Amino acid sequence: MGFMAGFERGMEKVLVPIAAKLNSQRHVVAIRDAFILAFPITMAGSLVLLLNFAILAPDGFLAKILFLHKLFPNLADYQQVFTPVLNGSTNILSMFIVFLIARNIAIALKADELLSGITGLSTFFIIYPQYLNVEGANYLSTQWVGAQGLFVAIIVGLLVGELFSRLSKSEKLQVKMPPSVPPAVARTFKVLFPIIIITLIFAIGNAIINALYEDGLHQFIYTVLQTPLKNIGDSVISLVILAVVSNLLWIFGIHGPNTIAAIREGMFAEAGIENLNFVAANGTAWGAPYPTTWAINDAFANYGGSGMTLGLLIAIFLVSKRKDYRDIGKLSIAPGLFNINEPIIFGLPVVLNPILIIPFILVPAINIIIGWTAIHFEWIPPIAYSVPWTTPGPILAFLGTGGNWWALILGFVCLAVSTLIYMPFVMAANKAAAIESDNITTTKSSELNA
Repeated sequence: MGFMAGFERGMEKVLVPIAAKLNSQRHVVAIRDAFILAFPITMAGSLVLLLNFAILAPDGFLAKILFLHKLFPNLADYQQVFTPVLNGSTNILSMFIVFLIARNIAIALKADELLSGITGLSTFFIIYPQYLNVEGANYLSTQWVGAQGLFVAIIVGLLVGELFSRLSKSEKLQVKMPPSVPPAVARTFKVLFPIIIITLIFAIGNAIINALYEDGLHQFIYTVLQTPLKNIGDSVISLVILAVVSNLLWIFGIHGPNTIAAIREGMFAEAGIENLNFVAANGTAWGAPYPTTWAINDAFANYGGSGMTLGLLIAIFLVSKRKDYRDIGKLSIAPGLFNINEPIIFGLPVVLNPILIIPFILVPAINIIIGWTAIHFEWIPPIAYSVPWTTPGPILAFLGTGGNWWALILGFVCLAVSTLIYMPFVMAANKAAAIESDNITTTKSSELNA
């Protein structure tokens, strides 16, 4: 126990300051919060895919189970009603991200967040690749407004947010209007020159880049940065490392998923969107281009929340004799079914618990490998559908694969594995409590005798 206490103190001394700085660093926070705010929009696109190919398609899993197409022969015709949702969600994700990051930076620096976001979006299109000219008509390519333009969107959002916030605070660049001018007009004139300066800087910079690199900034960034990072993410080792780091942070009371969100989204966001686009084009998750994405963690290693704590709750109900554990387990089971585990992390607690550290970190890593193995050997399709993280347990794997029954069974296998791994540690916690109780009793007896 002395070694564990020393280990805890050492790790706390190293990790807590680093994580605290990351969680308060405005650029990291701006990127993280941008993806969080854009999530409901991308989720809408994913749910439309589930609706189109699980219910409305003749070969959809729910359509087959419920015999929908026998009851409604023309049901597939309604797919075209919902398909345009993709054009307003996942297909223009980069536009949301550039606006939100520029906005978030301005909020952190106490500048005009709305006009900062609009300037970021404007700048994104100033440096956008040239319009396509087809038979005398100009067309805007949609290649870079979706997932492929994410890195440029992140960079532009950060730069514009910083420039706008700093320039708009300069008294020399502000156009101050008389009090009689409506507030909305005065607000825009106040930042008129900063916006003009920013747009000119990016226009000139874009011209220089195009002269040096014919394919433009978007293709350059995609080739140099985004593609290698995406390829790094397409590895089970990357998944396991990120999961271990995320759960290790939780051990010290730091919200791991939020802390690594910016890194995680940079590595996996594009692959996830491309998988969704594949589903939209093919109506199935089989053959999705990126079988290894962060979705594997959610589908097989996140039941109950970080650390796969649904397995811990089941282990407590099966083998724990500690009243405090069982009472907290009863309070935690309802939120735990929907992958919310703060009650058990801070109530049990898991935080700085020398006995539960090992399974809390080990269990998700093992389940990621189990899920990845099944996908790698094509026992189940990739997790291509985006499913809300609050979806209960194995149902998440079932829906994420588009209704694959083997994925559902594998989800229950992962839950069983988690429970089995947690059980000996819960029993060890029982013994630790008994020893502690005996020591307290012995101490009290000694004091009474004295």
